[in-house]
Amino acid sequence: MARTAVVTGGTRGLGRAISLALRDSGCKVAATYHSNAAAAREIQEASGIAVYQWDVADFDACADGLAQVTQQLGPVDILVNNAGITADATFHKMSKEQWWHVMRTNLGSLFNMTRLVIEGMRERRFGRIVNISSINGRKGQIGQSNYAAAKAGILGFSKALALENAKHGITVNVIAPGYCDTAMVAALRPKVLDAIVAGIPVGRLGTPEDIARVVAFLADDAAGFITGATFDINGGQYLA
Repeated sequence: MARTAVVTGGTRGLGRAISLALRDSGCKVAATYHSNAAAAREIQEASGIAVYQWDVADFDACADGLAQVTQQLGPVDILVNNAGITADATFHKMSKEQWWHVMRTNLGSLFNMTRLVIEGMRERRFGRIVNISSINGRKGQIGQSNYAAAKAGILGFSKALALENAKHGITVNVIAPGYCDTAMVAALRPKVLDAIVAGIPVGRLGTPEDIARVVAFLADDAAGFITGATFDINGGQYLA
C-alpha cells in the first residue's frame, strides 16, 4: 500500500525535487506552499502531486491542512519539514520581527507539523521524519544569526525526537544541504557565486535532486535502522 508523504514548502526548489522523488518512489505526496500559487499549479499539473496551501508557522492552519490531507490521501506516514525563509541582517541591525519570523517559520513549524502527526505514527508504529537543516546551521554565516540558530535548533530537536520514538518504528533524521542550484542561489551576483563554487571541493553546486535522492532513501521502509543522524550534503564544503 502506498504511503502518504507531506513535504512542506514542497512546490519549489529543493521541496519540489523532494516531492517528485517521493512520488517516483511510490508515495502519495502532499506538497504544501504558502504564497506562490503559480508554482503550486505548475507542479500539480505536471506531476499530479496534490498541493495544499497553509502557513506552517500557524499551528491551527497546520491542523486544518493536515486534516484535509488525511481525509483525501490517508494518515501521514512520512513528513519532510522543508519549508524555510530568510530575513538576513547582521545581528546588531536585526529587528525582532526578522528574528521571530524566521524562528517561527524555520523552527516553530517543526513543532506544529510534527506534533500533529507524531501520535498517529506512534499508534501505527511507523513513521519517517526528515528535517531539512542547512550548512549554515552547522557552521554559521554572517548576517544569518536568526537562520543559523533555527537551522541549528533542528539538529537538537531531531536527535531528541529520534530517541523518544525509536522503539515505536519512527525514524527522525536531518539533511543539511550545502549550496544548491536553485533560484535563490542563481540570483546571487556572478562574482559571489563563483567564490562559492570555488570553495566547494567537488567543484560544483549541488542539485535539488542530490538532496531529494537522500530524502527518498531515508523515507523508505528499508531505512529503519538509521535515526538521529545528520547527512551533510555539501560537496565537501564543510566537514562537520
